[in-house]
Order: sequence, then C-alpha cells, then structure tokens
Amino acid sequence: MPAFLSADLLIQGSYLLTAFLFIMGLKRMSSPVTARSGIVWAGAGMLLATLVTFLYPDMTNYPLIIAAIVVGSAVAWWSGKRVAMTDMPQMIALYNGMGGGAAAAIAAVELYRGGDHGLVTMVLAVAGGLIGAVSFSGSLIAFGKLQGLIKRSFRFSGQQIFNLLLLVVALALGGMVALHLNASPAIVTAFFAAALLLGITMTLPIGGADMPVVISLYNALTGLAVAFEGFVLGNAAMIIAGTVVGSAGTLLTQLMARAMNRSLGNVLFSGFGESGGGAAGEVTGSMKSIEASDVGVMMAFASKVIIIPGYGMAVAQAQHKVWELTQLLVDRGVTVKFAIHPVAGRMPGHMNVLLAEAGVPYDLIADLDEINAEFETADVALVIGANDVVNPVARNDKSSPIYGMPILNADKAKNCIVVKRGQGAGFSGIENALFYLDNTRMLYGDGQKAVAELIAAVKAIG
Repeated sequence: MPAFLSADLLIQGSYLLTAFLFIMGLKRMSSPVTARSGIVWAGAGMLLATLVTFLYPDMTNYPLIIAAIVVGSAVAWWSGKRVAMTDMPQMIALYNGMGGGAAAAIAAVELYRGGDHGLVTMVLAVAGGLIGAVSFSGSLIAFGKLQGLIKRSFRFSGQQIFNLLLLVVALALGGMVALHLNASPAIVTAFFAAALLLGITMTLPIGGADMPVVISLYNALTGLAVAFEGFVLGNAAMIIAGTVVGSAGTLLTQLMARAMNRSLGNVLFSGFGESGGGAAGEVTGSMKSIEASDVGVMMAFASKVIIIPGYGMAVAQAQHKVWELTQLLVDRGVTVKFAIHPVAGRMPGHMNVLLAEAGVPYDLIADLDEINAEFETADVALVIGANDVVNPVARNDKSSPIYGMPILNADKAKNCIVVKRGQGAGFSGIENALFYLDNTRMLYGDGQKAVAELIAAVKAIG
C-alpha cells in the first residue's frame, strides 16, 4: 500500500474517532453528573484531530503552527484557571468570538489566494467568512458589555435599516467574489470590513440582560461558519465539530428565548434588555425589611425551604455559605431544594456550576418545570440575588416587557425572603412586584454576609 494512501486512511479513521468523541462528549455534557467527563471526551477528540493534522503530506510551516498551539494553550490554561465564575459569561463570549474569527481567517486565506475554486466551494467560503466575521466582532462587543467596558447600548434612528443595508452590501460583495465577477483584494477586504461592521452594529443596541441569548446565538453561528470552512478545506473534523456546535447552539438559543417568552427577532431588534431601560407598571405598597435572626428562626423551624439563586449570589461568591446553611437545615430535618431558572445568571447553567462548585448534590437542584408546583407547600422561599425570574408581573401585567415569561413561583410560598444589596431594580431595569407583597420580607446586605448571619442565627437556636 502506498505511503500516502496509508496516511490518508489513518487521517480519515482518526476523524471518524474524533466525531465519535465529539458526539459522546456532547451527550455526556447534557447531564451535570457526567458533564465533566463529557468535556474530557470532547477535549480528547479535539486533541486527536489536532495531532492528525500534522500527518497531511502537504503540511508546511510547522514552527509557526506549533508556536501558535503552545501560546494559545498557555493563554487559555492561565485565563481558565484565573477567571472568576462571575466572569465566565464574558470569557465564553470572548472565546466564542475567537472561533468565529478563526473561521473568517480561513475564509480570508482562501479568498485572497484566489484560484479556480468551484462555485459551491466559493459560496461556502464566502458564507463562512460572513458568518464568522459577524460572530467575531459581535462576540467582542458582547464581551465588552458583560465586562463593563461598554456601559451603555448605542441606538440611532434608522439603525435597523442601516444594518439591513450593511448586510446587502456584504452579500453583494461576497456574491461578486463567489461568482468570480471581481475577486480582487480590495473587494475581499471590503467584504470582510462590511461583515465585521455588521456584527458590531447588530450587537451594540442589544442590552446586557439579553446578552446570554446573543452569546448563545453567536456560538451557533461560529459552529456554522466552522462547518462551512470544513467543506472548503475538505476537513471532516471541522465539518463535524462545526455541525455539532452549530446545532447545539441553535437549540440552546431557542431554549433561552422560550424561557424568556420572546422570539429571537425580538431579542435582536427590540430595545428591551438594556439595564435601566425596561418599562414597568406601577407597583404599590412598600418593601418590608427583616433581620437575619428572625429569618434564621423561620427557616430552622420550617418544613420545606426552596432556595432560588441568581447573579447576585455569584457576585457575592455566596454559594459555599449557602451550602453550609443548607446542611444545617437538613440536619434539623428541613427539606431543602434549589430552584434554577433557565436564564438565571448570565449564561445557561451558571447557577448549576456555582452550586456544584460548592458541593451541592445534583438531586437537590431542580429546574423550573420540576419545582414550580412545590412553592405552594414551601414554608420559605429564599431568593438570593435573583430578580426578573421571580417577578410576578410576568404572569399578571400585560404591559410589562417580561409578560408571559415563565417564572419561578416564589410569591406562592408562605414566606418569601429576598436577600438583596439595595432597593434598585434588576439587570433589565424592571421593578419587581415580588418585593412589595405581604408575604415578602427583604434581608438587605451582601449575599455572603447575609447568609453568614443566617448560619449564625440557625446555629444559635441549638
């Protein structure tokens, strides 16, 4: 058997194994019990695909490739070890943007190189370049918003028309390149400039409260771009990886939009989502505060307590204290469960990861559909840093921007305790009617400090 033929068989066989590892890894990531091993499986697949690439007979520039892998791996390892859980959403946005940028760079190499590519190959190269460039620049804007580098949303009259014109320009330029009408470097450069600008202008108007959905969408787009460029290069591993990421990202985007009872178009093109910009109906009544000692007694003698974590818990890094409080209550015979909303935090699974980090068993954590019916039998619902996901106006105020959004029924518990640093509105800027109900009491203060006081109160009961 010729050497090149045996090498090709090894490469294709390795890509088949890579596909298996990717798919099995994704399947295992669907459960928190097996998610860690799923990441290892998928990582092994990526490592295998990377190593096999060196077997291509026409491979050159080994020093540059190895240097890029070493530098990229070192930066990823360092940043991954140092990033706080509260900053994980923007890191995901940044890394996702890098994936889109990589796909666009592959397209750029092929388009600047020119050559007699077939129509299908050119169309896929242009499509991958457009999608990858939009995902790259859009993800960087999302990173800037979540990191606090971009503190406001930018809107102007006729912005959607401007974005549509940008898209038309990018498609026209891309069509010229794909059809070999004009594939000069100037046209290719203009095409990528229009695509990058489109990603920026699409994302700038979107408020921070919608960023999780946007990040998920750009993740799907990055996968699609990678799959297209995989076809261009004839690389099966890229096609499989891109398809898996694209389909998973699409499903996740749909899940999150559904959890907010909003269409993707509404997320991308409406003004809602900007911190401080949400409309709110008139809320009557007043917030009633309570001392930690009183809450400690209430929880210690409760039959069932449901804890609802939110981004405020992540900011305060209170998850370990929350688990310590849970253990004290369980030792006293109290049934304790955690209720997780699909869009709690700044990304899907944010709260699950935080609680798992603290050691909370998976069987104590329930999602919205599993737990909502139990609030009516709960003595205490303890809300730590959550806001919109427990706001009852979503059920009864048709004028509210979040009307129709599925929420956790914290207001139906016998007593609702809200741990909050101040009296301000949540990330979307909508006043929370839950805070003004007769069965709600506000425990003001930093999340970690407040829970520490609850622990001390429970221990003092003996």
